[in-house]
Amino acid sequence: ALKHVDSIYFGIKRFNMRMRSENFALKDLNKVIDFCHKNEIKAYLTTNILVYDKELDFLRDVIEKSKDAGVDAIIVHDFAAIQIAKEINIPFHISTQCNISNSLSARFYEKLGAERIILARELSLEKIKEIKRNLTKTEIETFIHGAMCTSISGRCYFSQDICGNEKKSANRGNCEQPCRRRWWLREESGAEYIYDGTRFLNSRDLCTIAYIPDLIEAKIDAFKIEGRMRHPHYVNVVAKSYREAIEAYYNGTFTKRKVGRWVTDLKKVYNRGFTPGFYFKRMTEEDHQHKSPTNLSHYRYINVGQIEKYNQRTGFANISLDNGYLTQNDDIIIMGNNTDTYIHQKVKIIKFKEKEVNKTPRGTKEKPLLVELKVDGKAISNGEDKIYVFTDKTYNKKNYSL
Repeated sequence: ALKHVDSIYFGIKRFNMRMRSENFALKDLNKVIDFCHKNEIKAYLTTNILVYDKELDFLRDVIEKSKDAGVDAIIVHDFAAIQIAKEINIPFHISTQCNISNSLSARFYEKLGAERIILARELSLEKIKEIKRNLTKTEIETFIHGAMCTSISGRCYFSQDICGNEKKSANRGNCEQPCRRRWWLREESGAEYIYDGTRFLNSRDLCTIAYIPDLIEAKIDAFKIEGRMRHPHYVNVVAKSYREAIEAYYNGTFTKRKVGRWVTDLKKVYNRGFTPGFYFKRMTEEDHQHKSPTNLSHYRYINVGQIEKYNQRTGFANISLDNGYLTQNDDIIIMGNNTDTYIHQKVKIIKFKEKEVNKTPRGTKEKPLLVELKVDGKAISNGEDKIYVFTDKTYNKKNYSL
C-alpha cells in the first residue's frame, strides 16, 4: 500500500487504541520511521489512550524517543500527552477520541498548537465545512473508510462495564466489542425491545468512495482509512481504491462506473456491509448489520504453497504447491510473516514439468508439486514467503488431479 498513501499511523505496545494488535516494540521506532521516510511517506505515532499517573514517565520516554527517531507527529487524546508534546516541541494531532464537534473546540486546540485535528466521526459534511471555515492554520482530518464504533467517536464504557474489568476499557485500547454481539433487551415489566436477539448495535463499515468529490470540495486536508488489525491485502486494496478515486476526481475522470468497480473490489476484502456514516444524514437502523458481527466477504486467502527458490535473473520462482492448485489469471498474493515481501498479481506464466500450462494439478501435503511461476517482484527463497490464492467459494469446486 506504500505507493497509494501519503502517511501511516501506527502504535507501540502501549498507549494506542488497538492494544490487541501486533504493535511495534519501542526499540522498533527508528526502523519503522526510517522505513516510512525511505518510501517518502510520513509516520504518525498513536499515543491516544487515557493515561494514568504511574504511566507518565513512560509516556514521556515514548514521546521523546519518537522525536529522536524523527516521527512526523504524534496522535494525542490525553492532555498529558499534549503537554509533553508541547514541552519537547513535537508536532501533534488531536485524536478523534476528543470528539471535536464544533468550531469553538477546534479553535481551542488550534491555539494549543495542534497541527491537525481528527474530527468526530458523528459530524455531517456541512458541520465539517463550518469548522474548516473557522480555522486559520490547523488542518482537519476525517475518516473515510473502515470499522465504525457505535459510541461517540470511540469513547465508550460498554466493554469495561459489561466485562466488569477496567482492563477491558475501549478507552485504553482493549475493547471486547460487545456491540457486535446479539442482545435481548427486556425492561422490568417484562416487555421486550423490538430488536429481540439481533445485533442492533453493530454498525456497518464506513465507505465513502462514492462521495470523494464532495469530501475534497469540503476542503478536508487529510483522509483517514481505519485498517489496523486487517490483512495487508485489505490495506492495499482499500488504499489503492481511494487513491484512484482521488486521482480520478482531479483529472476529471470520476464516474459512476468507476465507483461501481471500486465498491466491487472493496466488497471482496473484509467488510460488515457499508454505510456512508454521518456525512449526509444521521445513521439509522439500516446502517447497522443485524445478521453478522464479522466479515461478509465471500473471498478468502488460501495458502497453496511456498517459494522454495527465486531466480532474480529470470523472475521465475520455484513453488512447492502443497495445498491446492494455480490457474492462469488467478489473483495471488506472495508474502511472508517475517519478510518485507508483499506482491499482489495475477498468474501470468506458470510452468509444470518445464512446460507452460493454463492450470496445474492439485498439490497436497502428501504429494506436493513443484511448479514455476513468473513473479512481479523479488521474493524470498527457502519457504520464507508463502503464496496465497485470493478467491471466492468456487475454488474447491474445481479438481485438477494428476
